[in-house]
Amino acid sequence: MSMLSNLDLVRRVPLFSTLSDEQAAQVAEAVVKRRFKRGQTIVEQGQRTDTLFILLNGRARVIMTRGNREVILASLHPGDHIGEMSMIDNAPHSATVRADIQTDTLTLSRDAFMQCLPDGSSIAYAIMYGLVQRLRQADRQIGSLALMDVYGRVAHALLDFAVDQGHGELIVQEKISRQDLARMVGASREMVSRVIRGLEESNFIRQQKDGTILIVSRDRL
Repeated sequence: MSMLSNLDLVRRVPLFSTLSDEQAAQVAEAVVKRRFKRGQTIVEQGQRTDTLFILLNGRARVIMTRGNREVILASLHPGDHIGEMSMIDNAPHSATVRADIQTDTLTLSRDAFMQCLPDGSSIAYAIMYGLVQRLRQADRQIGSLALMDVYGRVAHALLDFAVDQGHGELIVQEKISRQDLARMVGASREMVSRVIRGLEESNFIRQQKDGTILIVSRDRL
């Protein structure tokens, strides 16, 4: 790894390009260099690390898995960052990132990251949090389309729209047309209708008289 100082490295990272000298120095004091060998996991889907990783060199791939199936979502290169969504919303990672070759990173803890931001109640933080939720929804949609069959994608979409009514009861209150649902899951309207019927016959869901859908068993669905 280069003998450049942390401040020199921070100044070379596009993510930190707009920082003032004072802010850059603050980040430089907080970052730690870390090296990952080829094939080593940097972050793991479903786990928390409370750390932001910035690639200094090397290459990594973003992988989403479900069961024994996986899909590569992206390839990361120097300057790219990992874990920024979890840093903002403190939720588990939505995908695994694995080093393709030996990869050097700068790491920044969540506590240090939060100190570089305005007050957590500020509108800037609220906007970032909202953007992260949209990105997570997009990740789930991509994973659903790539890793699930139509039954799984329809079930996943219904769960996304479901609202917890208390006592573990989930209801899809928003009336979604079969055509709109078909567009969401990348299938024909006819296929979606067959899936809905199948889910009803299997007692996974129950359509109410008012047009809402009751999720009978979330775990089974």
